[in-house]
Amino acid sequence: MTQQPFVSKLTQFVLENIFAFSSNRDTLGGTAYFIVENQTNILIDCPPNNETNQKFLMEHGGVKWLYITHRTAIGKAKEIQAAFKCEILIQEQEAYLLPGLKVRTFEHEFNLSPHTQVLWTPGYSPGSSCLYYSGNGGVLFTGRHLLPNSQGEPVPLRIAKTFHWPRQVQSVKFLIEQFSSETLQYICPGANTGALKGKRVIESAYDKLASLDLDTYSQQKRGGSE
Repeated sequence: MTQQPFVSKLTQFVLENIFAFSSNRDTLGGTAYFIVENQTNILIDCPPNNETNQKFLMEHGGVKWLYITHRTAIGKAKEIQAAFKCEILIQEQEAYLLPGLKVRTFEHEFNLSPHTQVLWTPGYSPGSSCLYYSGNGGVLFTGRHLLPNSQGEPVPLRIAKTFHWPRQVQSVKFLIEQFSSETLQYICPGANTGALKGKRVIESAYDKLASLDLDTYSQQKRGGSE
């Protein structure tokens, strides 16, 4: 993975064409990402809505899509849409949380560009979903569906806010069946990024997912907060 310097105090280079923002209080410490892809720039979840981030987004061509992975990541979506005139994409079961806004919804899958696809992965919340970007060997933006544990490995976490744990485990199984070690190299989680020790990406993502003992996870009791 090519290392690049910080592009600002609030934005970090992750992979080619991908940047991460600093954590956002409005989304309970969530991490938002930005894919720069010609005329289809995609903002994944809401970063802190401040002048520095707005300037960064404008200097990189603005925002075509604001994609929201789950309800906790909505943040200042209204203000971001007003500033960039972007379309908002969210799974249909979360859309009611954005009253009065122009929103595009999907049920199971949605293609944002030839290189990006959104997949419904319910469990953390009813409309939790992930975005797959085929560049860089395959990158999956997981919101809070998959988060790094203390060893920096991607896992589902059963917490007090988990909507439906068995469905979340099934969604992990779906992703394992959907991809392979050739098509999924990285995961960019939407929270718990401090466990990555300065990184914003989990490497060898598919191999780590495929090694999960989902039967054990199915029997896991509810834990604490993230």
